[in-house]
Amino acid sequence: MPISLNIPFLLSVAGAFLTSAVVAATYVWPALRTLPRHEALRLLAAFHAFRFLGMNFLVTGFVSPEVNPVFAGAVGWGDLTAAALALLAMAALSWRWPIAIPLVWLFNIWGTLDLLNAYFMGATKNADPGLFGAGIYIPALYVPLLLVSHVMVFMILMRAKAAEVDLIEPSS
Repeated sequence: MPISLNIPFLLSVAGAFLTSAVVAATYVWPALRTLPRHEALRLLAAFHAFRFLGMNFLVTGFVSPEVNPVFAGAVGWGDLTAAALALLAMAALSWRWPIAIPLVWLFNIWGTLDLLNAYFMGATKNADPGLFGAGIYIPALYVPLLLVSHVMVFMILMRAKAAEVDLIEPSS
């Protein structure tokens, strides 16, 4: 089945990405940079702890019964896994477990790939985003916010790694 483009939906998603990026760059990132690494990462992970909302794609009435069940299952269970990993990362960061940073990497890689997979599956397995019903706000608003926050987590993780390299091998 060929993919049909729903231009109003795509413009809505693009607008959410643009706005999320601008707000993050203007307000969120400057504030996060002033926090200790563990605190900034814990704050961003907390935002992802609400990803259990994706389970609603498995609820008929919240979405149309015509939503592809393979897509709904991938979104629901993928998001629930991401939420659990985010909560685990928050705990590890709070209690300064030695595996805290590897858990953040795991949560962030899983969460990013899960969202990108959901967009891909949504575009290839569902002909009409209108079938998402009340769930339309998840890919149109919440997912762009989540993906932008994943980028910020990667930036914090990589910035800290770059700082560690500079401490070991100062540049001339």
